[in-house]
Amino acid sequence: GWDQQIAYTWASNRWIMPAPYYSAHVEYPDQLFSADIFMVDTNFLDAKYPSQDSEHNICGEAHNPPGADCSAADGPSSVATCKRYFDDLWAEQRLWLSRKVQESTATWQIMVTHFPCGEDGQHGGFYRQLRHKGLDFLVTGHRHDQELWKGSSPSNFMGGLTCIVTGGGGGISSEATPDPSNTGDWFGEAQYGFFDITITKQRLLVESINWDGTVAKSTE
Repeated sequence: GWDQQIAYTWASNRWIMPAPYYSAHVEYPDQLFSADIFMVDTNFLDAKYPSQDSEHNICGEAHNPPGADCSAADGPSSVATCKRYFDDLWAEQRLWLSRKVQESTATWQIMVTHFPCGEDGQHGGFYRQLRHKGLDFLVTGHRHDQELWKGSSPSNFMGGLTCIVTGGGGGISSEATPDPSNTGDWFGEAQYGFFDITITKQRLLVESINWDGTVAKSTE
């Protein structure tokens, strides 16, 4: 459905998704700072060979109709070519990101994508490279919980890159109960909440807000 989402950009005054990946430069002239935001497609992580992992495979035979062809919207021409399509798209984006992040003169460089912190196909190696080139902050999702990966944490294997998983969610879609006395299935610090981000010229403050309004974790 990504082609419909992209096309809707030109039918809506609110929806903005002009391509599978793109960047936006934002100026805050009254605050004297700017940000380059990179919107990135990491669906290669769920693009597998047609017969594999039917419930977690956007290229699978199980849930794509026979003869499926998305080439009219610049997508894969078949389920057989689907995995290669998304692998090639990620390779293309890696080159683009490396160049754009390094060339950026904005105060802050922020990347937004779907799959969680550290999942770049290289055990965090590519994200470590982007951090070295100047990337400040990574926003992700996929898992239905809240995770704040502090850049200063010894367990952060992305070269000091601060990252969040924003899937606070709720109800049956959550990874676990929000009960703080029952955290066995938690990946991060909270469930059912959200993140609040404050950006100025001097700092980028990230706060993980719990369902009850308390700050579960923060960093800057």
